[in-house]
Amino acid sequence: MPSNPVPVKERMKLPRVVMPEQEPLIRAGNFKEVNLGLEPAAALQEAQRCIECAKPGCIQQCPVGVNIREVVSLICTGDILAAASKMREDNALPAVTGRVCPQENQCEGGCLLGKRGSSIAIGNLERFIADYERNSGKLGLPQIAPPTGKSVAIVGSGPAGLSAAGDLIQKGHRVRVFEALHELGGVLVYGIPEFRLPKAIVKEEISNLRRLGVQFETNVIVGKSVTIEQLMRDEKFDAVFVATGAGLPQFLDIPGEHLNGVYSANEFLTRINLMRAYLPDDFDQPVYDCRGKDVVVVGGGNVAMDAVRTSKRLGANKATLVYRRSEVEMPARREEVHHARQEGIEFQLLTNPVELVGDEKGWLTGMKCVRMELGEPDEKGRRRPVEVKGSEFIIPCSVAIIGVGTTANPLIQSTTPDLGVTNRNYIIANPETMRTTKKGVFAGGDIVTGAATVILAMGAGRKAAASINDYLTNGVWEH
Repeated sequence: MPSNPVPVKERMKLPRVVMPEQEPLIRAGNFKEVNLGLEPAAALQEAQRCIECAKPGCIQQCPVGVNIREVVSLICTGDILAAASKMREDNALPAVTGRVCPQENQCEGGCLLGKRGSSIAIGNLERFIADYERNSGKLGLPQIAPPTGKSVAIVGSGPAGLSAAGDLIQKGHRVRVFEALHELGGVLVYGIPEFRLPKAIVKEEISNLRRLGVQFETNVIVGKSVTIEQLMRDEKFDAVFVATGAGLPQFLDIPGEHLNGVYSANEFLTRINLMRAYLPDDFDQPVYDCRGKDVVVVGGGNVAMDAVRTSKRLGANKATLVYRRSEVEMPARREEVHHARQEGIEFQLLTNPVELVGDEKGWLTGMKCVRMELGEPDEKGRRRPVEVKGSEFIIPCSVAIIGVGTTANPLIQSTTPDLGVTNRNYIIANPETMRTTKKGVFAGGDIVTGAATVILAMGAGRKAAASINDYLTNGVWEH
């Protein structure tokens, strides 16, 4: 019996299954997950849309190389646990990527159906598989190779570190992950809000890695608690993978950023997520109270979108996103922009802040902005915003959140003198092997490339794991 009983011509006529979600005005007042997941019948219907391409573009455009065609085929046969096991061979965090990966630009972007209509909802199927597996209590773990006697230290428990850990443990190496904070998960727990990625999901995926044999240690600041050199010399690790991310916030460098009520998006989201501001009845309020106040968030990426939607859920009277380009250039996921508009977020596009203004007591009262228009393209192909003279105006606000990007924290680099870095403090690593200028030390993810997506960081983790395994197997080091 074929895995997909629906004739190919009929599959192409099937409409894409819509993901159910909370009603906008209801979800804007809570931190429960927006998307509700697919029921088995809906997942089967969506999987049956796959036309089983001879050269699957979805696999080619997946940064971690999941065998999507085989996974979808297993869904069609009804063997969901086998699909989960196949998924985990390449993806250590399917319940995470099924929720936050920008599939429209990755796997779904390579789907042939998307050329004429709607691509297969690969991300939604990925989430369904992981959720089904978790709810069944039957984990589809991949096989583990016999112990090699080699050990790897991974610095950072974000997506790059966890992905590398999942691959390396399968190869039979001993793996220990060091995390600076008191909770594991990196940006997955401190950066992404509960309504997009519940913390329980991240904890469960980390528990799955523990079941495979990965060891974890929290409250260890590598570069301060222990150095890279000490890990290799004293702790006898055969290799180190640096996956610390790039969490040092950037500001606008405009007057008034010292005022009370001004946050970086990183600090704001970290206080919400790690210090549980989304549970005000159970935890002390760790942020300036947003209830009944006007909040303005600056930026157009996913972090800025997360911050402005979070402020709305914290009770903001008005939550406004200020972005200096148009919506077309906005780097945030289309789904996030769509959800934000549904939830009542106000968009001030082609608008650029020039000053934060406050009262005599040092409290923020407004954001002075200018209107912009798009000029010639920049080096990335996006049209440059140009100020419209005489267009100044003030947006009243009591809270301003700056979400315009991050850069590299220099701690590890400053305590590892033979580790090559760029002029912006990112670690220099071979893009194919992730090997640094220091023998036995690898680096990948945002600490090498700058801020990117969860799935790209995971791809870097997988690439690093393959290179580390090669180094531990043959002992040859070439940067």
